[in-house]
Amino acid sequence: MYKEIYPDKDFRKVLKKLSGSDLGTCIQCGTCSVVCSLAPDDRPFPRKEMIGAAWGLKDQLMGNCDIWLCHQCGDCSTHCPRGVKPADVIASLRTLTYRHYARPKFMGKLLSSPVWLPVAILIPVVIISLILTLAGTFAIPEGPVNYSKFFPHAWLNGSFTLLTLLSWLLAWKGFSMFQKEMKTSFPESKPIQGFVKSLKQVFSELMAHSNFTGCKEQKTRKTAHLLVFYGFILLLLVTLYAIFAVVIGRYPLKPGNVFKIAGNLASLMLFTGLGILIFNRLVNPAKSGKSNYADWLLLISMLLLTLSGSLVQFARFGNWGIAYPLYFFHLVCVWFVIIYLPYTKFGHLVYRTLAMAYARSAGRKSKK
Repeated sequence: MYKEIYPDKDFRKVLKKLSGSDLGTCIQCGTCSVVCSLAPDDRPFPRKEMIGAAWGLKDQLMGNCDIWLCHQCGDCSTHCPRGVKPADVIASLRTLTYRHYARPKFMGKLLSSPVWLPVAILIPVVIISLILTLAGTFAIPEGPVNYSKFFPHAWLNGSFTLLTLLSWLLAWKGFSMFQKEMKTSFPESKPIQGFVKSLKQVFSELMAHSNFTGCKEQKTRKTAHLLVFYGFILLLLVTLYAIFAVVIGRYPLKPGNVFKIAGNLASLMLFTGLGILIFNRLVNPAKSGKSNYADWLLLISMLLLTLSGSLVQFARFGNWGIAYPLYFFHLVCVWFVIIYLPYTKFGHLVYRTLAMAYARSAGRKSKK
């Protein structure tokens, strides 16, 4: 039985430009799927994805869970006899996925092109300024540095929590669409276990980053990702405690406070992990793959968030004159990493988790 296909020439052009790959030179030798340690034995990737990319089959690629099972080690690109770079094609497909499922739609465009970066920056600047104006504190306070005088804790915690929830609630429609459309990618697959059980197994897998072990070309990626992953989680826990400390009247935290120490440790982990990732992309792009705007937006945003957070701390203890502008800048960085999360590459935390859980529930086991 034949199935109709609907090539999208515009989608193919965008994918070709984004990946930098000459899609037409792929000879379908299957080497990419053979060398991949994660591809399932049944309908392995990325060979079939390369067929879809060459034809511009957008409807088959956007809801494809397999592009999220790839961990971007670059083994397939290294061994490709035609230099088509399947890893870069898969990475670009994920970038287009953020744009495709973004809800509201303009958020996908806003955070996928450098042309819109000034607008993406202007939005948090304007909204934070408006909140400060409503709080009646949009001015440099006199006396020793006290950030709560500039941005009262109740206004800060309340507004940023509300904005984050709003962003995620709006984005959840796109996540739901993605989860629904994954089921059409492999219609013949029969669930072998429940989605919730699969999700629990995936969380264990993600916590250990076990799938990174099979990658041969980039041995430092697992270390770097673990440092960034756990550094970010630790920083979130410290932030949650800081909010709790405000409620019980034990904020600001003293330098010797265990949570203050944990926060500085988290910053060190993030600096190290991000440093490795950025170094590899700059010094060894052949193995790291082509770095597009989505890659750099995430890396630079997280780096600036970590750096500004550390400087804000020093500014308070040292009563620096630039403390409050620096704090404002830090809040903009928080917005980029946390509130914009569903629409940037950081959204892979959700997309990959959903895809891996669905693949496991549908019985798409890797070679491992």
